[in-house]
Amino acid sequence: MDVKTLCLGVLSRGAASGYEIKKQCEEGPFAHFYAAGFGSIYPALNALLNNRLISLEEVNQTGKPAKKIYSITPAGRQALTDEMLQEPAPDRLRSDFLFIMFFGQMLPARDIDALIEDRISLFRARLTEMYECRNETMPAGEKFALGYGIAVYEAGAEYLENHRHELVGAALRNEVGGERSSPRASEVSV
Repeated sequence: MDVKTLCLGVLSRGAASGYEIKKQCEEGPFAHFYAAGFGSIYPALNALLNNRLISLEEVNQTGKPAKKIYSITPAGRQALTDEMLQEPAPDRLRSDFLFIMFFGQMLPARDIDALIEDRISLFRARLTEMYECRNETMPAGEKFALGYGIAVYEAGAEYLENHRHELVGAALRNEVGGERSSPRASEVSV
């Protein structure tokens, strides 16, 4: 999905300004699975306007520039539906944390343990946020996506709790043995 589709999705839930769309991506229901900033949101909104998939209303504000409120059009709803019927691309995970864990045996055990503890705390905090936004009036799709997100974070926290000793132990063995080396690139299978 691209940012134009994201904007159509947000606007299908109700009219919003560009700032409000960005907040939905940072703190709202899209925060856990899609990121977009002003640098991509406003060009997407302009393209959607040019294609008549959204409309724009300028609302005057006292002492401020007019607020631009965007709304989805019927053609925009159809474009959103058409896009959602396309085969979704495979999920891509980019994680600084997993990169560090990949080389974790090279770091001091206490640092690895602290990183894992911080990640568990982060997952637990996200789970608390997700549980708090659950309610019976949510549309079925939102409930499903939220439930999936909860399952992913629960599994991640559980894995870290149950397996942290393996990596911390390897780091400890390297400390005791005086080794901080890693296998040659030719020895690593990807």
